[in-house]
Amino acid sequence: MEEQSKPIGLTIVYTGNGKGKTTASLGLCVRAVGYNHKVCVVQFVKGSWKYGEIEGIKRLEPEVEFHTMGKGFVGIIDDELPFEEHQKAAYDTLEFARGKLVSGDFNTIILDEINVAVNLGLIEVEDVLKLIEEKPEKTHLVLTGRYATEEVIEKADLVTEMTEIKHPYQKGILAQIGVDY
Repeated sequence: MEEQSKPIGLTIVYTGNGKGKTTASLGLCVRAVGYNHKVCVVQFVKGSWKYGEIEGIKRLEPEVEFHTMGKGFVGIIDDELPFEEHQKAAYDTLEFARGKLVSGDFNTIILDEINVAVNLGLIEVEDVLKLIEEKPEKTHLVLTGRYATEEVIEKADLVTEMTEIKHPYQKGILAQIGVDY
């Protein structure tokens, strides 16, 4: 195999029912910043809840931009918003992310929970496939969330599936600050 001499932007998918998809993407973010790369993180679905990663990633500014744009988790816990409002927020987020992607200003774009947005019917898989096609040649595009579609998996260069083997919730241990959020 001939060795690659010029940088190639990869499409990377972190999916599966196990924990660690967002965490893996943010680890990649930290690595990229270590090389003075510019990174943009755009979160779909996650909303107004407090997440430690938001405050942690802010410490990496100006190399990293972090945008939480969803209206929160759809149809669970305290969600009282109409589905159409979630859908509009997801499409607005998609267009915002597209602008960041095609700008060429970033080495890496992370679209957190975009696979979930597709699974929930907030955006169409065709929209994600179009983003992959529009990706500049040298830009890495990271797509996270459960339920990555076969079409997205097929288009990706790297796919990692997180598999839950054991979870503390099975012993009645609730989410822990600094580990789960």
